[in-house]
Amino acid sequence: MDAIELLKHDHRMVEQLFRDYHAAGSDAQRRGVVEVLIRELSKHAALEELMVYPLAKKVLPDGPDEVARHLAEHTSVKKTLLGLDKLSAKGDGQADALMAELQREIEEHVREEERVLMPKLRAAVDQQTLAELGQALDNAKQTAPTRPHPNAPDEPPALALAGPVAAIYDRFRDRLQGRPRT
Repeated sequence: MDAIELLKHDHRMVEQLFRDYHAAGSDAQRRGVVEVLIRELSKHAALEELMVYPLAKKVLPDGPDEVARHLAEHTSVKKTLLGLDKLSAKGDGQADALMAELQREIEEHVREEERVLMPKLRAAVDQQTLAELGQALDNAKQTAPTRPHPNAPDEPPALALAGPVAAIYDRFRDRLQGRPRT
């Protein structure tokens, strides 16, 4: 898959996770879905920030402004994910409200990316570049942070330094807490 196809695939998976959350039959099932959602969205955001947005910033005429809007959306999503991450596993009443907020944020972000950013990016770079970026994104998923870090840098080069440290720490915490692995 090229980078745009891979990102759209991630979007569809996240949409399915929201449906899974609403269909879950117990607090434990809902919490399991929340943990997978936190992991997948954290990885997705980190990789967009590290690999996709710098390219968009460079090749699109309005790249810096476009990327700034998406980074602001990411910060909001990460704060909501952090709120979900801090909830107890025992059916906290706040989970439904935070999940509804997260779903609204994600739906708007996905709509903007798929209708505006991705078509512009596809028009601005050749297929080979998108294919190579897709492969790089797929490979990087194995080492991306698995938890939200709303106060961490969200652009290279600082992100390139902070991301791996955060990922190691996240994966250590994931193992200690018995969270889903990637």
